[in-house]
Amino acid sequence: MADNRRWWALVVIALAQLMVVLDMTIVNIALPSAQADLNMSDGNRQWVITAYTLAFGGLLLLGGRIADLAGRRTTFMIGLVGFAAASALGGAATGQGMLFGARALQGVFAALLAPSALSLLSTTFTEPKERAKAFGVFGAIVGAGAAIGLLAGGLLTQYLDWRWCLYVNVPIALVAFAGAWAILSPGGRHPDAHLDVPGALLGSAGMLSLVYGFSEAESRGWGDALVVTLLVAGVVLLAAFAVWQTRARVPLLPMSVIRDRQRVGAFLTVLFVTVGMFGVFLFLTYYLQGVLGWSPLKTGLAYLPMTAAMIVGSTQIAARLLGKVPPRVLIVPGLLLAAGGLSVIAQVGVEPAYVSHVLPGMLMLGLGMSTAMMTSISLATGSVAPRDSGAASATFNTAQQVGGSIGTALLNTIAASVTATYLAAHAGPGVDRRQLQAEATVHGFNVATWWAFGALLLAALIAGVVVNAERAPTPQGAGERTPEPVDTLG
Repeated sequence: MADNRRWWALVVIALAQLMVVLDMTIVNIALPSAQADLNMSDGNRQWVITAYTLAFGGLLLLGGRIADLAGRRTTFMIGLVGFAAASALGGAATGQGMLFGARALQGVFAALLAPSALSLLSTTFTEPKERAKAFGVFGAIVGAGAAIGLLAGGLLTQYLDWRWCLYVNVPIALVAFAGAWAILSPGGRHPDAHLDVPGALLGSAGMLSLVYGFSEAESRGWGDALVVTLLVAGVVLLAAFAVWQTRARVPLLPMSVIRDRQRVGAFLTVLFVTVGMFGVFLFLTYYLQGVLGWSPLKTGLAYLPMTAAMIVGSTQIAARLLGKVPPRVLIVPGLLLAAGGLSVIAQVGVEPAYVSHVLPGMLMLGLGMSTAMMTSISLATGSVAPRDSGAASATFNTAQQVGGSIGTALLNTIAASVTATYLAAHAGPGVDRRQLQAEATVHGFNVATWWAFGALLLAALIAGVVVNAERAPTPQGAGERTPEPVDTLG
């Protein structure tokens, strides 16, 4: 019975994580409709995305430590209810300010929910074989969630209304909440529960400053005074945070979490993978809709093969081999395959190239990236003390958010500058301006995709050099008769 309940717990945890991952991309498809409906300016529309990533990325470390101290089920369920309420508020928005505020609230509760979900998974499945299967499912969701979000966004926007891209979170959260109430046990506070307030302020302020700086770089440029100030302040605050963590009685981010070579390798790998991936998803969406003129629904359907490849990579390759081969044997080839996919996509032109370039590139990207990401998740959360599981999970999620913010800002800035340069160099009398604009846009996307290709190669190099474990680690206490796995189930 306990085994069955563990797998039902996986369903609940995976459902909640899917909701968080979906929300990162589902709104992208709805953004043009929301902008028109709420009369947003082009300059303000970015806040629909930025308000969410700012709160999410900036508060993840704090959310992870709260999960450790207050109990993972408690923070998990609070996160679900809060995320659902914020989503309903956003769907009912009567103006842009209301929508921006709702998106920020979503980010706050996602910062509670995401590390709670990953730490619940890590402490529920401690037996190596079961753990590999569970993380295979979880990795498939993390990898495929973005693509599923684009498909769902296309369906909801085209056939219902952009508001349903937010409303859809409410039933998902309620089902997950009911499952958590029935399956997960209440747990309890750690006897040494203590919140590191100075660490929370320094860490959250540093992350908020960095994420905000990178998000503003896209529109203002890297040399803008505000952008430079935010990035420098973020680095200084995070350096102060690191110094403080070595002195705090109960640190927000225990040094044991980042002293482990395998976890550091996993965190850095995920950081550079998401640097490359977030921008590419955006470019492909604009290429299919803006250049080829596809509908939101057709664009979403175009991502389905990549979603299938991600599921295969996570559940049929990584999950089956994780306990049998060294982790870098999965991560490095996976990232090289994904980079190869980007090199194919980077060669598209203004003529339709879905079958010849986009589809094979997507398949390579999905298969390779999911294999690498699932293995990295296991490395990031394996062998960490149960009391620090939330902190390790939050650090992994933070690496994803920071990487995504850097990637979106960096790659979009590159694409925009290359496009402008191409237009200036090729403009002249008798030139078809529409054709030139399309060529310049695609050229900008291609150059930025080559930069994403470089980010994945760097991630593969880091994994090959830093990650040297012979086997994927298992949680502390795995194989012993400890109460930790049982504590997460009713």
